[in-house]
Formats: sequence, structure tokens, C-alpha cells
Amino acid sequence: MHTLSIIIPCYNEEKTLKSCVERVRQIADENLTLEIIIVDDGSSDNSYAVACEIRKKYPEIQVLHYKTNQGKGAALRTGFREATGDFVAIQDADLEYDPQELKTLLVPLVNDEADVVFGSRFLSGKPHRVLYFWHFLGNSLLTLLSNMFTDLNLSDVETCYKVFRRELIQRIDLRENRFGFEVEIVAKIAHLRPRIYEMGISYYGRTYAEGKKIGFKDGLRALYGIVRYNAHQAPLPMQFLVYLLIGGLAALANLFIFLGLHKAGTGVFIAAPVAFVVAALFNYVLCLLVLFRHRIRWGSVVEILIFLAVVAVIGGLDLMVTAGFMDIGLKAGIAKLLASILGLALNFAGRRYLVFPEPPSGPWDAQAADRRR
Repeated sequence: MHTLSIIIPCYNEEKTLKSCVERVRQIADENLTLEIIIVDDGSSDNSYAVACEIRKKYPEIQVLHYKTNQGKGAALRTGFREATGDFVAIQDADLEYDPQELKTLLVPLVNDEADVVFGSRFLSGKPHRVLYFWHFLGNSLLTLLSNMFTDLNLSDVETCYKVFRRELIQRIDLRENRFGFEVEIVAKIAHLRPRIYEMGISYYGRTYAEGKKIGFKDGLRALYGIVRYNAHQAPLPMQFLVYLLIGGLAALANLFIFLGLHKAGTGVFIAAPVAFVVAALFNYVLCLLVLFRHRIRWGSVVEILIFLAVVAVIGGLDLMVTAGFMDIGLKAGIAKLLASILGLALNFAGRRYLVFPEPPSGPWDAQAADRRR
């Protein structure tokens, strides 16, 4: 006997909520008991009243309520926190997904073959309503970009159907309030490196006239989330690509500051180090905000000393290379640009492995092994 906690986030779904719960309840059997948690996300229609009526009929169903709309991610955080089952699943109240298929997704979990199972709308020959091409294209691009950062090979990162071991999902600190939750949860699961499976499911999508809510802003937020929640533990090639952007901006700052000082009559042995230090500080801030750890301990003396040492060493190399190129007849701008390009790889290596070292990902592996033994 296993217990599945099903979290149903609900916002203005009075027309479908009751039938959704009825269909969810039908998947219970002699081997599976259900814990159903409805989280009304500040609905402006009668969704909360409908949820309360359902609770009166089925007292085992739990109903939680926000007075104001917080977003799907916030509703799911609340539901995950309250869950007590062996496994936890997400079920949207709009019935775009068939609850009977949750039993199929549970199989690898029950057999102790998986820690997380995603339901993919694009892997099976099951019914799939034909809707918006640009939504499909946007989802495909988000899935591709997410996979590049997580090093997973998922086919549907935006799927609603995700089933987890409860101890895994309750371990993850989730922060996104709206639909950015989808890429955030994939990122943070990928960092733990549990056993992830993907199975095909059907999809009965809705049009906007029928109540679909996700929009263009949510797509932009997903792009932001992919970088924000993945960059610090992304595969090395992806980290380097992000650093190329950061390093490129810093290199431009370095170049323009150097040229400005040089044209003002400052000697190269003063202009080059000053430009480099200012650009390095700019680079440091961008690395904090975009690429490496987000809640950095600014007061860490050791970290600052290591950073200054890296800057000093690479700054010295930058000066020698710049001066060397100018000695052989190159113009100051070209000499400085070439030195900045050569320093990109060293800058990245110094920041990645010395200034901002990340602990190895995958602590879940050891815990899972202990649990299986």
C-alpha cells in the first residue's frame, strides 16, 4: 500500500474543479490511497466555495486558501509543504491532463527505479489536442535551453505532470511564484542528480477562450529562470559560454577605459592596470549576479583575498601582453583587445575554480543509495 499526495493548484477553475477532483479520486485502489490537497490561489470566481463543498463531501480532502493571487509556484510550495504521502504529484484543476495516467507514472517510483518521473506530452501516440504552433515552438526552445544547462535529455520541460518522492521534493527550496516554477524545479532536481524517468502522456489542452492562462511574460520568466537557477552548476561548456558574454562586456569596459586614459595622456603602465582593475570589479559583480553563487558572503576575507590574487596575476599578464603587442608595432586599441581576449579563458578558470568553487552536485545519490540498501 502506497499513499500519493496530489496537489491541485486552483485559480478561477469553478467549472472544472469538481469534476477534476472526482476523476482524481477514481485512481485510488486497494494498493493506492490518496491525499488530495487543493490550494485555492485567491480565485475571484467561486472556486474556493466549490472546494469547500468538496471538502464537506470528502472530509479527507484538504483545502488551503490564499486571500490574494500568488501564482502557481506559490500554491505548489504550500501544497508540497503539507504533503505526507510516499509520493507527490501535481494535477492542474483544468483537466488538460488525465488523472488515470498518474498511476502509470507511479510505476517506476513504486518499483524503486526512479526518484522523479515526468510526463511528456511529446513522447507517446496518445491523444494530443492540436493547438498553438508558437506555443509548441516556445516550449521546444525552452526545453532545449533547459537541457543544455541541466545536461538532461527531457522532451517536455513545461509539463504539468511531475511525480516525486516526497522526501525529495520537500528537500528543495523553491522560490518562483508563477509558471517559472517549471524550469526552476527541473534545475534544482537536476543539481541533486536523482534517478529521473520520463513517460508519454496524453494532453487535452485548452484555448485562451477556454481559460488558458500562460502567456508571453511567462516565457520570458522561464528564460530568466533557466539561467538563474542553472548557471552556477551548468556543464562547463555552458558556463564558459555565459562567461564569454560576461567577459566580453568586461573586456569592452576594459578597452574603453584604457583608451580613454591613454588618449588623456596616461602612460600605458598606469592606464592598463587601472582599466583592468575596474573591468575586473565589473566582471566580479556580473559573475555574482548571473553565473556563480547568488547569496555570496561579501564579508568573506579569504574570498576577497583570492579574488584580488587572481586579478593581480591575470592583470600582470594582461599588462605584459598589451605592452608586448605595442612594442611590436600594434596600435594601442588592437593590443589591448588581443590581450583581453587571451585573458578570457584564464579569468574564467580563476573565477570558476578559485574564487567561486561549487560543491559537487548530486548529494541525493548517496542518500538514495542508503535508502535502497
